[in-house]
Amino acid sequence: MLGSLVACAAAMVSGFGLTESDDYYTIDTGADLVFQVRRTDLGHTTTSAGGINSIVYKGVEYMEEPGRDSHINSGFDWLYTDTTEVTVNAVAVGSDIIKITVVGGQLTHYYIVKKNEAKIYMGTHWSLMTTVKTGIRFLFRLNANLLPDGPPEGDVRDPTDWTVELPHIESADVFGLPNGETRSKHYTNKRMMDWKYFGATGTNVGMWIVRATHEGGSGGPFYRSTQVQTRPDTQELTYILNYEHTQTEDFRTGNLWAYTFVVNDGAAPATDVDYSFYGDLDLVGYVPSSGRGAVYGFWFGGRRYSQVYTLGFRNSDAQYWAKANIYTGGFMAAGMRPGTYEMTVFSDEYEVYTSSVVVTAGETTVVGSFTITEDPAFDSAIFRIGDWDGTPLEYRNGDKVNSMHPSDVRMQSWTPGPFVVGSSTDRDFPCYMWKDINNHFEVLFKMTEGQMETGHTVRIGITATHAGGRPSIKVNEWESAIPASPVQPKSRSLTTGSYRANNAMLTYDVPATAWNTTAEYQVLTIIVQSGKKPVGYLSPGISIDCVDLLA
Repeated sequence: MLGSLVACAAAMVSGFGLTESDDYYTIDTGADLVFQVRRTDLGHTTTSAGGINSIVYKGVEYMEEPGRDSHINSGFDWLYTDTTEVTVNAVAVGSDIIKITVVGGQLTHYYIVKKNEAKIYMGTHWSLMTTVKTGIRFLFRLNANLLPDGPPEGDVRDPTDWTVELPHIESADVFGLPNGETRSKHYTNKRMMDWKYFGATGTNVGMWIVRATHEGGSGGPFYRSTQVQTRPDTQELTYILNYEHTQTEDFRTGNLWAYTFVVNDGAAPATDVDYSFYGDLDLVGYVPSSGRGAVYGFWFGGRRYSQVYTLGFRNSDAQYWAKANIYTGGFMAAGMRPGTYEMTVFSDEYEVYTSSVVVTAGETTVVGSFTITEDPAFDSAIFRIGDWDGTPLEYRNGDKVNSMHPSDVRMQSWTPGPFVVGSSTDRDFPCYMWKDINNHFEVLFKMTEGQMETGHTVRIGITATHAGGRPSIKVNEWESAIPASPVQPKSRSLTTGSYRANNAMLTYDVPATAWNTTAEYQVLTIIVQSGKKPVGYLSPGISIDCVDLLA
């Protein structure tokens, strides 16, 4: 009943404009989109002041029923442990713009409307990370019956009855179908550099979130996080601003995040959103283009032409990235806040060169030519399995781990048997290894008499771990020491769609006495070690980047 009254109230507004009551601001975009922002608190975090409680498009209410709002985290009154008061104010800026400002503790959020555009421009700024829940997201709760079509990986409805949610198979956020397939919001992830928008559609309607630079985020260009979850009644669109899941660096504060909620007929939204008008709106944290600089590079050497190169820039305030030209290595990163940045060159997702660069407002910093010096792929090896690319994608199930649970029936066996160098392919080598699933994995390889006269170094690259997992090795009868745990985030990355944590290379000096001079094959055994006790796919585990034996 409440949703119907809200829809009727919103639909009564005619033409671009702002109206207010004691409880709501109602904004008509003049483009068939009318929405309401709550001014008062109903005593529950999901219906607190500052949330959007109604979205009407072409006379139809698209918010979830019954009334849970769309807002930051669980509500603006539940961001900081010492803050429950929320202020909401709305003003018209000239004749063509409406700005609503929501302040909850150290976080300020804006809803902005331009006349005759079916969009809600948004901006979020915080000077202190939230303390009730670590991480900041904007969550739209929409009606799944009217917007049923989102990414299938995140659809957790029973396919035979959309009113029923699938059963959990891990925690409360990974679900299983009767046929053995799996679904989760986590499996809708994409690398940050690879997406500009996501959303859901229905009959002649689409609702989308379009991002800007993500300069205030953490994790760099390859970071992955949840986007969409389709539940029996709710289509959830979640833009992760900062997130505690698989977080590899400190959170950043002091940036104004720009992003846009777009409503249309279902077509993919335009991504070239112009935010320059924000400069006229007195938004906290906004830095205009005149206050930004750029970095340009025209060439760098030491490249492998099979690889894609990305330049990453980061400091404590902001992060940016740019793709390198495949022929020259040239790059341009524009729109950067002034400051000194660490510049990293990635071969695919592996760090192969690092330096620093200074960005000055209104100027383009030119980076002189340089040569990559830290690519382990150039080191001569007796054998190499996979590639030093910072990913496990080339291995068995590497094409699936971002979009489904490791137990999914579509996965190939995690225990394919010994890997034989020279006859096995990378797809015969499991991309993940767990203490409780496929431990003590064997690699068989040949050596010449000359090679066996000296010791050699085994290198294992990992991109993520779980529960303190790290590999030790055994070569024939010789065993290595158990290495210290690499520095990694403490979260369920391997089962929630992300191999992307901290790249690490572990080395093992194998003495000449370890080689078996009478056998056809040497046997390398990879052993996942940890004192922690989870079981199954939550047992200690590792994501493999590369394994080689140096010449």
